[in-house]
Amino acid sequence: MTYGKTWFFAPVLAIALFAGGCLRRPVPVVPGVPAPVSGKKVPAATDQNPVGPAAGRTLLVIERNTNANVVHYDAGLSADGSLNPAEPVIVYWVLLAEDGRRKKLNWLEKKKAYGVKLKPAADGYTMTLAAAPWMPLAVKRAGGGVRLEAPINGRPAVMRKMFIQSRAGLLGPKVEYIDLYGKDLATGEPCRERIRPK
Repeated sequence: MTYGKTWFFAPVLAIALFAGGCLRRPVPVVPGVPAPVSGKKVPAATDQNPVGPAAGRTLLVIERNTNANVVHYDAGLSADGSLNPAEPVIVYWVLLAEDGRRKKLNWLEKKKAYGVKLKPAADGYTMTLAAAPWMPLAVKRAGGGVRLEAPINGRPAVMRKMFIQSRAGLLGPKVEYIDLYGKDLATGEPCRERIRPK
């Protein structure tokens, strides 16, 4: 499936692309956050790229070519393992370009790029990113865990990662493409789709 309204996603997301690491309050570190890789250039995203959701609470990771900092979307769980209605999805930075610590999104990042809106659904929640309201994502309980489902190449899939490639422009960063990575729900095979802004 090709998402038709990428024209909106690109400029809005570009506003926050270079903000990773600025003006955010610390978030407590919990086990399972990747080790820092300070000073390393971000490699091109691949299905084998180790920075991505592991078993547990992580639903989605957004990587960017601008630096190694990544945005994590974790399932907020209650004591009984169900999605916490007060905060079903927790969004934060992991500052891998620095020391690997976690930080909250700042106001601009929440409102224009990486923040989420959630609506209750029969089997979980419908989630949309602030910069991509045209791309609904489903947060669902499945097999004792929680996952994020969305179409990739027109087929139902578990989305695991986004990679945003951008370059500097006269009016700020310009998104060249967005890669979606996941696992096909029917076949279990890795899948990928590249979205180019129009």
